[in-house]
Amino acid sequence: MTKTLTRRGFLATSSSLALGAALMPSFIVRANATPNPGELAMVPAAHNPNGAFDRVFLLKGDALGGPIKAIVSENGEQVPEATLSEGEQRVLRLLHFNDMHNHLTEFHGKRGDTHRFSQIVKMVKDAKANAQDNEIVLFLSAGDDHTGSIFDELMGWAPDEFVVDAGYRAYSEAGVDISVLGNHEFDRGAEQLRIGLEKDCTFPVLSANVFGSDHMKPNEHYAPAAVAEVKGLRIGFIGLTTAIDTRVGQPSDPNLAVASPVEAIKNLYPAVEAVSDVVVILSHCGYGKGQHTSGKAATARTIGDGDFAIAEAVGPMIKKPAVLVGGHSHTLLNEEGMDQGNMVEGLLLTQALAHGKYLGDISMSIAAHKGQEGWFNSVAVHPTKKRDQRVASDDPNFAKFEQPSDYDVAFEQAVIAPMVEKLDEKLAEVIGTVSDDTLVNTKRTIADRYVGESALANFMNDTLIKRSGTFPGGAVDFALFNATGLSTGIHQGDLTFREWFDVMPYADAVHVATMTGAQLRDFLNNNAKRLLRPEEVQATDLTGFVSRGFLHFSSGIRYEIALGESAEDAQAINITLHGKPIEEVLDHEFKMAFNTYISLGGFGESWNGKPIGGGVAGNIPSMDVRKLSFDHTGLVYRNEIIAAIREMEVISPETGVVLDERLVVKA
Repeated sequence: MTKTLTRRGFLATSSSLALGAALMPSFIVRANATPNPGELAMVPAAHNPNGAFDRVFLLKGDALGGPIKAIVSENGEQVPEATLSEGEQRVLRLLHFNDMHNHLTEFHGKRGDTHRFSQIVKMVKDAKANAQDNEIVLFLSAGDDHTGSIFDELMGWAPDEFVVDAGYRAYSEAGVDISVLGNHEFDRGAEQLRIGLEKDCTFPVLSANVFGSDHMKPNEHYAPAAVAEVKGLRIGFIGLTTAIDTRVGQPSDPNLAVASPVEAIKNLYPAVEAVSDVVVILSHCGYGKGQHTSGKAATARTIGDGDFAIAEAVGPMIKKPAVLVGGHSHTLLNEEGMDQGNMVEGLLLTQALAHGKYLGDISMSIAAHKGQEGWFNSVAVHPTKKRDQRVASDDPNFAKFEQPSDYDVAFEQAVIAPMVEKLDEKLAEVIGTVSDDTLVNTKRTIADRYVGESALANFMNDTLIKRSGTFPGGAVDFALFNATGLSTGIHQGDLTFREWFDVMPYADAVHVATMTGAQLRDFLNNNAKRLLRPEEVQATDLTGFVSRGFLHFSSGIRYEIALGESAEDAQAINITLHGKPIEEVLDHEFKMAFNTYISLGGFGESWNGKPIGGGVAGNIPSMDVRKLSFDHTGLVYRNEIIAAIREMEVISPETGVVLDERLVVKA
């Protein structure tokens, strides 16, 4: 491709000149590469030595201030130029996963351990070993690389507790080439995330719309975009993070914010495409837009500016091959090959469920300098297998379950096993004994959590009340927990740390709000409208997320839900607080213990003034709990429950496993 150097120092390509300066920004080469407004600096960066990039350049600057009109090069540094001859073919194969949530290895005493990530590593290594000379195999993560398994405990809650960032350490060793910041990356705070990035991450991490953190700096710890060069092909990457579910507003990082991914991509896309042969959008924003049902959502969930909105915004700008690799909503796309419904404005949307259950696979055959002519793609997903060592080798289903030949045993032993060893003592610790699981087993917990009173939620909330005497601000009156935070039940016999972690895997602290009786009345009324109604149950997969923010409470709150004809009609009636009718205590003040997720407004579950989502009809406004006055205790919700279980030793009706009709649902 011919280069032209103008008197002003602009370096442009013949293709960019043909497409017009308005759409295709130029290079500016100058000694000081600090970008001005409307510019990005192209800066060479280290890439994962175990990955596939030959070179990588980060595009640094402000992606939110307005359209990017130029890209500056650091001190005349060599930048990736279009070196392929016209029509020369490259096959770009993108092997991708999303929402691993640290499910690197899933542990099970009876079935045996499932080596999810090591299965994926084997698939990637096999693909690279079998690649043709003109084929490029990249390994990508679409975010949420933290929160959801016992490996999270290695990250700690404070700098002096940090042991290892298990996800980033495993990805670095496995050869992951690039990732995007997901919302759950921030669950333990940006300071812990920064430590993980600095100590264990050897690949670039992107986000064009996260900003303001006091602990992580854009263009230092992450960048808006990147351009990688492999076998002469220039691959542009843009990272986008959901603005709906990221934990902003925490006291430890009050300025952390997430802007609209749509605005970021509109500003960035033409500039990135101008210096690339193909563009990959890494979107941890969710499948759909607005309210949408897919993946882990059993009813409609607030997605906001998700992948549909991104595609609609960027579609008219696309002049070269492009694809969107998605995450956040835990959606399995293109399972049977390319689904035309996932071609939005000419942009292919992909996603590979979650927790390492699938590896996504996109193959793009690209003819250099042909724009969108002469290229095509194909998509597939490759499932991983569960382990079940109880299945005999002569069983017809034996091959359906994970065997040593299905995963990279050497990788598991060299990379994952040392981290497991660090966890072994904590994982195996018996924290208590369950005397009877009739009310708290998984089947019962899943059946109860969205439709009414739950014995396991009762136990958790009442236990926190008992523990609250040790809180810095003293005992609290009431406690709550959201139904979606109850992920599984517990079973009769010894209860290990690992099993309780699976019950409540999310990283929540304890925040205490002061509420009047009148506010609590309004709170309970709003909660009544979020119940999964009897007429909805049969058509709802109760194992999924009913993301409408339904809450369970401790025993000091007793009330009934009168369902009425619709959610809009549902009301909390016959409310008593500490045994007194609500009408007698409307002016009294009470202390309520919240978990982090709800105290920050419930994000997509809408305790933030926005309409209740999750499939609730009627555009019903939610109560905005963010306006309450909170005391941030610094205590970890799960740790408080575990400490109490250790003290009580036996989990039983006598220690709080009860259904006491604190909530009664009435037709």
